[in-house]
Formats: sequence, C-alpha cells, structure tokens
Amino acid sequence: MNELKPSPVLLCANCATPLQGEFCHECGQSMKSVIRPVSHMLEDAGDLFLHMDERIVHTLPPLYTKPGFLTLEYFSGRRVRYVAPFRLMFVFCLLAFFFVHLAFSGVHFGDKDVEDALADDNASAIAHATTADEVRRLYEKQAEDIDEQIASPTMPTAAKKALGLAQDVIRDTANKRLAELKADPIPVPDGHVVRQTGQGEHDWARSPTVVDIAWLPDFVTTRLAVGIGHFKANLQQIQAGGEAKAEAFRRMGEGFFSVLPQTMLVMIPVFALILKLFYVFRRRLYMEHVIVALHSHAFLFISLLGLMVLGFARDAIKPHFWPAATLIGFVQAAMWVWMPLYLLLMQKRVYRQGWPMTILKYWLIGSVYFWLLLFAVTVAVLIGASH
Repeated sequence: MNELKPSPVLLCANCATPLQGEFCHECGQSMKSVIRPVSHMLEDAGDLFLHMDERIVHTLPPLYTKPGFLTLEYFSGRRVRYVAPFRLMFVFCLLAFFFVHLAFSGVHFGDKDVEDALADDNASAIAHATTADEVRRLYEKQAEDIDEQIASPTMPTAAKKALGLAQDVIRDTANKRLAELKADPIPVPDGHVVRQTGQGEHDWARSPTVVDIAWLPDFVTTRLAVGIGHFKANLQQIQAGGEAKAEAFRRMGEGFFSVLPQTMLVMIPVFALILKLFYVFRRRLYMEHVIVALHSHAFLFISLLGLMVLGFARDAIKPHFWPAATLIGFVQAAMWVWMPLYLLLMQKRVYRQGWPMTILKYWLIGSVYFWLLLFAVTVAVLIGASH
C-alpha cells in the first residue's frame, strides 16, 4: 500500500514562511518574481502609478452606462473588483484637464486666428509705424473691422463692450504715435463714448504694490503683493498688444490650468456637503455622499475627456472625410445630452425618492453647486491672472 506524502509547500523567498496565497502573510512580499517579460513590467508600472490594472475594465463601462450602479455596489460592500472612487476621479480629472489644456493651447491671443472674435490687434504695428499716413491707414482698417462686428445683431452685448474698449486702446495708441510724428491726432467719432479709465488706472497698473492688512500673517500679505504685482505686469503686457499680449495670455492660461485640478478637488467635499444638507433625513453618512460626489465627478471628467478626444479626431478627419466628422459631431451631441440625464438618474437610484422630489432636489442642488463652482472657477481665474 502506497503511503500518502504531503505536497511540497512554497516558501517565502524573504522570510521562509509557508505561503498560502500570492502574498506572504508574515512579511507581505509577493510570490511573483521580478525577473519577468517586459510586458509584465509595463503592467506593473501602470499598476504602480494608476493602480487600475484589470479593474478598470469592470469599472468604466458601468460607471458611464449605468447611473448609480457603481455607487450602490460600494454601499453594498462589493468593492474589490472596482477602482477606488478617489483614484478614479483624480486620474481622469488630470487627464481631462490635460486634454482641455491642449485644446486651449492652440488659441493664440492677439494672433490672426482670432481676429473674428477680438478684431485684428495692430496696436504694436501702429506703435512702430514710420509715417502718419501709415498710422491712419492701420487705425482706419481696425476701426472699420470693429464697427462691423459691433453692428452685428448676433454679437453679445458684453462682447460689443469689449470691442469698444479695444477700439479706444487702438485709437490711443495711434494718437500717441501721431504725437511722436508731430501729426494731428485722430478725433473721437461722433456719438462715441470714450472709456473712463483715466490716469488713475494707468497709475495703478504701474505703481508699486503694497499690501498692508494687519490681521493677516506677513507671509500671506507678501504673497498677495507678489500676486497683484504679477497681475499688473500681465495687464501692462496685454495693453501693449502684439507678442507681449499673446505671452501674457499664455502665462495666465498656464496659471489657470495649473490650479484648476486643485479647485475641483476642493469642490468634491463641498458637493458632498450639499448632498448631505438636501438629504439629511435619508440618514446617510457624510462619507456615502462623498462617494456619490466622487463617482459623479469621475463620470463628468470621463465625459469631458471623451468629448476632447472626439473633438481632436473630428478636426483631423473633417478635411479628408466629412461624413465621419459629422457622425462624430452627433456622438458628441448625444454625450452632452447624456451628462445631465445621467446625473438625474444617478440621484434617483442612489437616494430612492419619488420623481417629483428627485427632480426638485436635482434642480436645487444643481443651482447651488453651479454658483459655488462659478465662484471657485473665478478664484482660479484670478489666481491664473496673477501667475
């Protein structure tokens, strides 16, 4: 009769403890060898930085197509097969704003590409004109273009005011150059209201910056003074026009996009607090509302990322095959419609209230969050302007 022999036991290479799984329960070392093919090394690198591995396959489809499903799975304790909510939101937040930044980086303020929106800015060319006739010719061309855009019935009122200010800046630059050439100035057109900037604004933009707030720490007032100084420098470059204006807008854009992800991270707990206030009688913990906020924002960032990628693809395909570009446009339109509908369905399925109450709270929560988000983005713009 043959004797039964125990099967050999794998031992941890680090501490020689018998293994009962893929990790040593004594020291935590993995049983996998680091001497593996390059493909496995790349997989490990992705797991190290994103920690998403194969779970991304189980996470993205339901996150985008099943409103509230992933959140309810987390509430039920089924979490191991899905990417953690914060990591999911954070990674796609960075990716989305990276592609948005790429899209906006193609806009060069003060360039010929934006003359239909801001009028051709030839202030720099006027300042370097060699004759009075050349100055008047450049100014008349600019004034004619701006007047045509202001007269357009489709132009928003705010944009008309901005174009009027641009026209005043160009005329001031032209008159300054004409004075240097000892020629007669360009008169103000009849019925035109001159912008009320005056010498005070000119002095403010070029005066020394002093911030003295007694109740603030010194390092805070110093930081505010530096930021205001940068803001003044950007204003001066914008007024100068030309390459200096483009550089100022580029720098301000870089500053805005550098703080935008942090701004959205701050808005996550704020949105969760709003949910907590509106669903205070549902007896849910604040962390449950945080998970709802993380999943909803992750969905929005994935949608934004998809819209940006499809936009790049449409622009690349359109010159060669316009039907495909049109189809991509329809897909983008459907994604825009799906975004608010998804959030409504998610709110209904997670909090399980009737449709009338859900729609009412959806509108109220959206309104409150919109104004708070607008305030946060405005702060980010100001921070970017002081970059």
